[in-house]
Amino acid sequence: MKLSTKGRYGTRAMLDLALHYKDGDGPVALGGIAERQNISEEYLEQIFSSLRKAALVESVRGAQGGYKLGKTADKITVGDILRVLEGSLAPVDCVVENKSPVCDRYENCVITGVWLKLRDAINDAVDSVTLEDLVLEAQSKQKGNDFMYYI
Repeated sequence: MKLSTKGRYGTRAMLDLALHYKDGDGPVALGGIAERQNISEEYLEQIFSSLRKAALVESVRGAQGGYKLGKTADKITVGDILRVLEGSLAPVDCVVENKSPVCDRYENCVITGVWLKLRDAINDAVDSVTLEDLVLEAQSKQKGNDFMYYI
């Protein structure tokens, strides 16, 4: 399985939003996220439109407008983000969740079990990591980059 730029950039942008949104400071401008992440603002608008429809982000209008998380960071998983932007994470069409198998060999196919295990492993992995986990890891790495200079 290979993620598209939409899924990768969307996950990076959501982490950036989680890192920079503070209740007292107001919403985060999309332009700021685009600049920090080196992603086209137009492309981020498309991504955030999908994320907004899924209630993972909320938009705030006005001069001080921007975006904020639609839920707390501990309630949004990487899987939530990827499924909105990529669709099903199943490796093949015959094991897509909530969809009838499209293959006439499905009932007798031995390999289907492998695809089901792979699908479940991918889902388990991305659903086990929240935005809060990523925020804590990013903050930890940032602290490791702080240097103390003595004269």
